[in-house]
Amino acid sequence: MTLEEIKHLEQIALRVREHIIRMATNGGCFIGASLSCVELLVYLYTRFLNLTPHNLSDPQRDYLFLSKGHDVPALYGLFAELGLLEPHRLGHHLKLNDELYWHPNRAIPGVEFHAGSLGHLLPVAVGVALDCKLCGQSNRVVVICGDGELNEGSNWEACLVAAAYRLDNLIVIVDRNEFQANCPTEDLIPLEPLPAKFEAFGCATSRFDGHNFMALDEALRHVPFNPGQPNVLIADTVRGRGLPSLERRADRWFCNFSQPEIEQLLAELHGTHQAELHSEALVVR
Repeated sequence: MTLEEIKHLEQIALRVREHIIRMATNGGCFIGASLSCVELLVYLYTRFLNLTPHNLSDPQRDYLFLSKGHDVPALYGLFAELGLLEPHRLGHHLKLNDELYWHPNRAIPGVEFHAGSLGHLLPVAVGVALDCKLCGQSNRVVVICGDGELNEGSNWEACLVAAAYRLDNLIVIVDRNEFQANCPTEDLIPLEPLPAKFEAFGCATSRFDGHNFMALDEALRHVPFNPGQPNVLIADTVRGRGLPSLERRADRWFCNFSQPEIEQLLAELHGTHQAELHSEALVVR
């Protein structure tokens, strides 16, 4: 990717973060985890997946399942940027006049499956990937899981099935922000060494910085990693990314802010973004 292409994706990611922050009021949302997966979703929908507002009913399209469904503010914010959702509807979040609430809802065009109970959508994605294989289709099936979600045994059973049926059209992306609910993953049930665990279940793995578009591009350009093996990408991310006052805080997994607090967070987001751009400029020089 060129520098200009990366800057374009960063601008989309910034606007998606604005949407997420604005949805963290009047009932709140899971803001920390939503902010950690922004770059993953932006890259997938703009550079990787064969998914547009015009081909949602095409059986040859790619699929994305957001298994960590509490991150739906990031998905809906991106949908608004891509024309899959009218932007004004984001203001209906948690209101009775729309279907936008804390988890993905199939009433929203572009959402493939309901999510909320963790550990469910990797098994669903395995079934869809197997169906695509049996039909001789070339669809790619992507599922985004949370790292804490990996404590659900259904995910590991699904990996066994995916490996047994050689589903190299399946792409599992783990948002490795190192938190689940209100505690660090390694303090509750340690997950590391995560790549070795997936490899023991028959998957091919890659690990990278989940906030770096160039690293994302490099990882996904090599999918499938090995013919006949499911692909697992472990994206190292930061919960609350873009808001230093919230980053890596166990007590900020779900937030319901007042309107003045929302304005303060938006100012913090833009101040952080400008500081990052300045830092990058110094490196380039």
